[in-house]
Formats: sequence, structure tokens, C-alpha cells
Amino acid sequence: MTLPAYDLDNPYAALSLNTKTVNRWTLKEAIDGAARAGLGGIGPWRDRVQEAGVARAAKMLSDAGLRVSSLCRGGFLTAIDDDGLEDNRRALDEAAELGAPELVMVMGGIPDRDLIGARARVEERLALLVPYALERGVRIALEPLHPMFAADRAVISTLGQALSMAEPHPVEAVGVVVDTFHVWWDPDLRSLIETAGQRGRISSYQVCDWLVPMEADPLLSRGMMGDGVIDFASIGTWVRDAGYRGDVEVEIFNAQVWATDGDQVVETMKQRYRDLVLPALAPAGG
Repeated sequence: MTLPAYDLDNPYAALSLNTKTVNRWTLKEAIDGAARAGLGGIGPWRDRVQEAGVARAAKMLSDAGLRVSSLCRGGFLTAIDDDGLEDNRRALDEAAELGAPELVMVMGGIPDRDLIGARARVEERLALLVPYALERGVRIALEPLHPMFAADRAVISTLGQALSMAEPHPVEAVGVVVDTFHVWWDPDLRSLIETAGQRGRISSYQVCDWLVPMEADPLLSRGMMGDGVIDFASIGTWVRDAGYRGDVEVEIFNAQVWATDGDQVVETMKQRYRDLVLPALAPAGG
């Protein structure tokens, strides 16, 4: 997806609200809140879409004039007794009906202590999904998760692994997600983002912060930009220089954020995005 150049005079044109950030809101409430705040896009999760009904969700999004930056999520292809293909085809259908250009996929953990076998199953099953993704006009966006989630959520832990898994497939069929929470620590991140850009593989740029100390549940340790340790200026500059011009999704899993009034969360998100994220993405010198 290509948007007009990031514009400091129109700061929220490329900002997308991932519905997990306002987890208590229904899809209708999230759509209304994003539109009320002047955001350009929204990234719905499938649970909210399915609660509303896919056709109704598509109409609400169209009526609000919001871009759908991505649909979250598909994946979980590592199970031994269930190949996950049927659910992922449904997810691709949902994305197509919503007008989402990307289906974010988290690939699943290790069911049997066989990490090598789990990754092999992902590669085999991804190859089976690619023709369907091409048919539906939706790109599969592989999301590497921080290594602490390798056991139960994602056997792809680095952007490099995601790129290697994407490489055998057409660029319009498989891309990668750059999620700051999951990749900020990687010493090779700059070169990997550059490579992803050169290959046209960056599907999505998702931002949130890494909190210190972490919550008891690491899954809920995502914070609002500026509340943690991530260097958004450097990562954003690398993403910009790699040629990415798509939406920037804010996706936060955090109990305190979820308990806060949704409109307040969105206003804070806008301010932190404007101050910490957007300046790095704006064209150099402008």
C-alpha cells in the first residue's frame, strides 16, 4: 500500500488504530472513534469483525471512509493434527471482503519440542496458502515475534527468518511485518529492514513500546510509544529509507491501556505518534 508522503501538516493521514489497542471497544465503537479522531485507517482483529458480521463490518468501514491497513490475524500453522488451512482461507476471504490488503499471520508455537519440524510445517502450509492469497488479492504478512514467544506463539523470531520464509513466493503474495515490540532488539535490524525494502516485502509497520520492568504476563508488556525503551527515531528512519509508505498501526496489549477510556487512549496515541514516530517517517528535509 502506498500513501501520499507522510505530511507533518496532516499528521494522522497514515495513522491506523489496531483494534487491540482499544480492546474493550466493539468494532463499531473503534471505527467511530478512529473517524472521530481524524485517523486515516484502522486495523481490525478478526474477533471484532466476526462479532459484527463480515458484510456489516465492511459496510461500516466503507461508510466511515477509513482504510483497512490489515486484518489480524491468521497463521498458527504448526499444529501436528490440524493444518490450519481452512481457517486461514476463511481469514483471507474476510480480508478480501473488508478491503484489507494484508492478512497478518502469527505462525504458531512448538507443539512437540520439535522446533525444526514446526518451522518445516509452516513452510509447507504457507506454500499451500499462497495460490489462494493471490486469488483473493490479499498479501500474507508474516510477523516475527520476540524469541520469548517461540514456544507458544511464533516459531519465526526474527525479521531475517520471516524474509527467508517469504522469499520463495511472489512479492505480492507474501510480505513481512516490522513490529517494533518484537524486533527492536535485533542487532541486524537496520540491514534486514533495508533488505526487506529492496525486495518489496514490507507489508506493515506496527508500533508500540517495550516496557521496563515487564508485566508478569509478557504478552501485556506493550506500552504506549514513549513509555518504554524503543528508539522510534532510528527504526522509523530505516523503515522510511527502505521505501515503506504505508499505514502505521498502533497495536498495544496492556491491561492499563485497555482499562482507560478509549477516546483518551486514541488522543494519547495521536500525540505520541506525532511527536515520536512521524518525524522519522516524514521525507528528509520536509
